[in-house]
Amino acid sequence: MDWDDLRIFLAVARAESLSAAGRILRVDPATAGRRVARLEDAVGARLFDKGPQGYALTEEGARFLVAAERAEAAMEGAAEALTRDEGLTGQIRIGAPDGCANYLLPQVLARICDANPGLEVQIVALPRVFNLSRREADMAIAVSRPEAGRLTVQKLSDYKLHLAASRSYLASHDPIHGPQDLAAHRFVGYIADMIFDKELDYLAKIGVASVPLASNSVSVQLNWLRHGAGLGVVHDFALPAAPELVRVIPDQISLSRAFWLIRHADDGRVARLNRFAALLTSEFRAEMARLEAQLPVQEG
Repeated sequence: MDWDDLRIFLAVARAESLSAAGRILRVDPATAGRRVARLEDAVGARLFDKGPQGYALTEEGARFLVAAERAEAAMEGAAEALTRDEGLTGQIRIGAPDGCANYLLPQVLARICDANPGLEVQIVALPRVFNLSRREADMAIAVSRPEAGRLTVQKLSDYKLHLAASRSYLASHDPIHGPQDLAAHRFVGYIADMIFDKELDYLAKIGVASVPLASNSVSVQLNWLRHGAGLGVVHDFALPAAPELVRVIPDQISLSRAFWLIRHADDGRVARLNRFAALLTSEFRAEMARLEAQLPVQEG
């Protein structure tokens, strides 16, 4: 059995089409189709059903996928064993919600890459849950712990969120002494039908029903607040990047959440990914502590 045929099988299984798999591996879709057919002949089973939506794994294909992913992990582990003394190398893609991707991961991953010059890291910042089974990323950070799937999960860090607004907004609007005063103010938050995780429904948690200014992007929300658009819930770790903002009644309204590092179960055999995950966890927690330590004790 040819390892390259297995690579193409894995790419087609994850992308669910020959053309998408071809783009990933930089091979012609017709070549990918021939290699899949050759693999099916070699194993004596049909691995895919071709339909209007693309290539779907058959029952035999799903069983074969488990074995193929174990072989992939073994190959990566063997390659890592040869380069372990040279530091981390190769490409790692990590998916994350955009608040984490914008205000934590850049500096964390920059330090890791400085210590490992042969490492290439890609951050995919998308407002949705990542599908690790389709290898959209090598690992992902999420705000909810998944309860299903062949995954390994560990807590990266707890974090806090508070109401915040710009000094200019607070100076020009009615004072806020407690939650009873919030009804007189305009709010910035998520688009309700685009909240992909219940843990992100911050404003509903504190009883805010109307969100006149909404975006699925944390960065857009933060910039609205910076420019005096209203009140919103902001990660404490993002506030050092927005010195125009101050927390509002933080002693009365405070939310706690956690970031979880999620990996495919088979990747536990890949030493390179294990080492990267350990570095990421350590640097992530240190950066969270550094950023939160910059916040004043009393505000707004």
